[in-house]
Amino acid sequence: MKRLDADMLARRPTTRRGALLTMGGLAAAIGCPAFAQDDRSPVRLLCGLAAGTGNDLTARIVADRMKEVLGRPINVENKPGAAQRLTLNELRRAPPDGRTLALATTGPFAIYPHIYTKLDYDPFRDFTPLCAVASFDVGIASGSKTQAKTVAELVDAARANPDNAIFGSPGNGSLSHFVGIALALNAKLDLTHVPYKDTGTLSIDLAAGRLPIVITGTSNLIESHRQGRIRIVAVSGAERTPAIPDVPTLQQAGINLTSATTVGIFGPAGMAPDLVRRLHAAINGATETPDARIKLERVLFLPAHSTPEALAAEIAADHKRFAVLVKASGYAPEAGG
Repeated sequence: MKRLDADMLARRPTTRRGALLTMGGLAAAIGCPAFAQDDRSPVRLLCGLAAGTGNDLTARIVADRMKEVLGRPINVENKPGAAQRLTLNELRRAPPDGRTLALATTGPFAIYPHIYTKLDYDPFRDFTPLCAVASFDVGIASGSKTQAKTVAELVDAARANPDNAIFGSPGNGSLSHFVGIALALNAKLDLTHVPYKDTGTLSIDLAAGRLPIVITGTSNLIESHRQGRIRIVAVSGAERTPAIPDVPTLQQAGINLTSATTVGIFGPAGMAPDLVRRLHAAINGATETPDARIKLERVLFLPAHSTPEALAAEIAADHKRFAVLVKASGYAPEAGG
């Protein structure tokens, strides 16, 4: 396995990205015109994850803001399945008239092209990025098997015993999976990955001693951490998570690694520029009100915002970064669809 550069997973906040590149539909001057000011027909906001998740909460916060600004119903539709690919395929087929949008993480655009042999969508030609709305990191946690209280103790335990050199994540090809790979390479460890389909089972198996290490979205670990059943030893973001300020970042723990996931709003390709501008204005700042911040903090999401160009540039940069990481990891792509 090749040694990874520390910058491979480095992430800068979306608000600091330059407007470097656009994706397929962003610069298109063709397509359906923007809906009229007096049009009150509803907008569908698709969410590829289940109700009650952080993405679902974020979608509903955005929908409330858009309803106020646009004066029209915004209906959030949860369509979980195939790791958000079902939602993106539905969005891809929608007319570019602003009546169908989707909230999605950047993984399906930046990571999936490198881990699936076939996708039914083109991440750069089939969509129009509109605005970033939130971000979240992953947590690295220990349990009863190692009793590790720090990253250093977790690394030492993994080096001392191969049974402790195993980590579980929400699935093959997830950000958590590749954070685990990057952690192993940075710490010069040989870690074995165990993919799970159920994030709840990850915490249960960690607490029961069936797994020595779990890497998943910090929000999936927080309650078990607060109850003392497991311990989050570090988070992957550039800054500490406000809800658990005693937990260091990986950088602070001595691992030269930073990574987080952006959540954004997207439309189909071919949206008219004036419609893009109008929708961006309706979405931008939706998650930065005091009430929205409180709600997001409960699921350990952080508010974010960006121009459409900056969100597109971020995805393009991450796409290149993960191409290098996936190749260095030796990960074998799966069949997609």
